[in-house]
Amino acid sequence: MRQTRWMSGAIPGLLLVAGLGLAACENGSSGGAAPTTSASAAPVASASARPAPSAAPSASAAQAGSTPEDQAVDDELRSYHRHHHHGGVHMFISMAIDTLGLDATKKAAVQKIQSDLHAKMAPARDAEHDLLSTLADGIAAGKIDTAKVDAAVAKVATASAGIHAATTDALTQLHDALSPVERAALVDKVKAHWEVWHKVNVDEKAGASDKGTHLAKLTELLTLTPDQVTKITAALSADVPVKPEADPKPVDAYVTAFATAFVADKFDPKALAAPATAAAGHVARHGNARLVRFYEAITPILTPDQRTKLAAHLRERLNDQHAASGK
Repeated sequence: MRQTRWMSGAIPGLLLVAGLGLAACENGSSGGAAPTTSASAAPVASASARPAPSAAPSASAAQAGSTPEDQAVDDELRSYHRHHHHGGVHMFISMAIDTLGLDATKKAAVQKIQSDLHAKMAPARDAEHDLLSTLADGIAAGKIDTAKVDAAVAKVATASAGIHAATTDALTQLHDALSPVERAALVDKVKAHWEVWHKVNVDEKAGASDKGTHLAKLTELLTLTPDQVTKITAALSADVPVKPEADPKPVDAYVTAFATAFVADKFDPKALAAPATAAAGHVARHGNARLVRFYEAITPILTPDQRTKLAAHLRERLNDQHAASGK
């Protein structure tokens, strides 16, 4: 199973750098401002007692102190959020647990809750596996079955909509297991994941080839020629209708509601059912629709050898931690 340091939690706090410092440094290739959270969503713990997003280093500072290994972690985080949309904010919650830096006793208890969260996402996760496998098959064959992948995207969205109802007990247990400071830290990390997801799935222009973009990474992976990059950029930059699922407001609303509710002494996840379901639907529909369009545009321009390599790369994403069938 693919393992990376930001997932295993060996660098507590790096996620905030990746989520907020990275968000700032990608503005050059962005199509809009990153989502913001309202003051009412601010965690109740003091800034001095927890790692707050506002304490993340600036983009220039992050870049100046970045090592090749740190850059690899940042790249992996971007790639994860480009390819995995089945869990919505609940996936962000599960991933945030990895970098909380809990003591050994509490960590063991919280990991059991995390495993339960992961298990309850299985229907949506399996649907996403089917989608990625279908895309990989189409890329290898040189033609993606549009109707089949559209149906797969819809299946992921439907399954994702049921995640909140299935995880209310686990979310309550998580809230009760964490201290106020730990709950505030988790909320910050959830916000950071949402920032990164938004940057790579909304703000990043579809045809952008700047450093760190999806096309730039595949140019390196597949050794694309300048002519191929030009053709792919043109295909991805073609005008497409603006769809409602491109509007991040449902996720902003849920992240804000979750942040406010989770840091409180009493937590009732059932009260968040409506915004949670809307957010899960947005992440699944928009993220996967963008992913499908990207691969539909790139596939006809690739050579057979490049398609084979890309299909293998996409199948490798099935083994990403938090996206694999087991944790």
